Amino acid sequence: MPTPPPPFDLDLLRSFVAIVDSGGFSRAADRVSRTQSTISLQIKKLEEGLGKRVFDRVGGRGGETHLTPDGEILLGYARQVLHLCDEARSRIMEPGIDGAVRLGTPEDFATFHLPDVLARFARAHPRVALDVNCDFTVNLLDGFAKGQYDLVLFKREPQGGGSGRAASAKGVGVWREVLVWVASPRLVIDAEEPLPLVLAPIPDVYRRRAQAALDQAGRAWRVIYTSPSLMGLQAAVRAGLGVTVLPREMVPPGLIVLGEAERRLPPLPDTEIVLYQAPGISRAAALLAEHIVHSLEAAGGPAPAPAA
Repeated sequence: MPTPPPPFDLDLLRSFVAIVDSGGFSRAADRVSRTQSTISLQIKKLEEGLGKRVFDRVGGRGGETHLTPDGEILLGYARQVLHLCDEARSRIMEPGIDGAVRLGTPEDFATFHLPDVLARFARAHPRVALDVNCDFTVNLLDGFAKGQYDLVLFKREPQGGGSGRAASAKGVGVWREVLVWVASPRLVIDAEEPLPLVLAPIPDVYRRRAQAALDQAGRAWRVIYTSPSLMGLQAAVRAGLGVTVLPREMVPPGLIVLGEAERRLPPLPDTEIVLYQAPGISRAAALLAEHIVHSLEAAGGPAPAPAA
């Protein structure tokens, strides 16, 4: 007798991914516009169909909820399935979209997170021309105010709790960056000497974060290398010139995350990547904005462990 297919209903998969990305059943219910009891029933149906648990609760009903090993496996495939479905929907339902979209974004975020996102959009809408410019947040916001961009991604202080993807009156948070101190293994740091820093020039957000955190902790510092290029900064750090600040998920091979206590390095506050849309943007720009938000949600940025 043939084995029945697994219960990969798209609604179930969307709710499953929403729980992981939003950090809990109740927040996932808000995201997918369903009640918490409906979300719980969906996960029960998913687990019964698979014959496997995808979440484990610690400490009973009110405790934390974590992905099981089978849940971790399913999560990767669920993201791929949802990506493909969204791409197919775009190509079939809006095949004739054309025009140009002006997008501003920080260089590091564009380099690490956007290539696949923009490539999928270009495949779904081959007649749309993407004009992407990389710059510092303050310059991006200035250009946005002057009407130079249809969409802009920029860095700011996190607004509210959760995973950093909640909508606000001033944009949509699409990613939360957990910042860390990074150096080459060859760098020897003397806790009694000023900390050598490798940073982007003013008005870079990471530069402000690093200097403010060190000043507040009473740790002396000096900037010994400045470059507006991400590759230039990483090359200098690899050479052992000093310490820089990067999002944890962007630390490249060959560099290490420095512990705080043993080197008197203060913790760094998170930053949030936010999407602004200009008023009256074209349909192509609106579709790209929607695609960016959905793609980064599905990519599963840093988020707290799901809780019931």
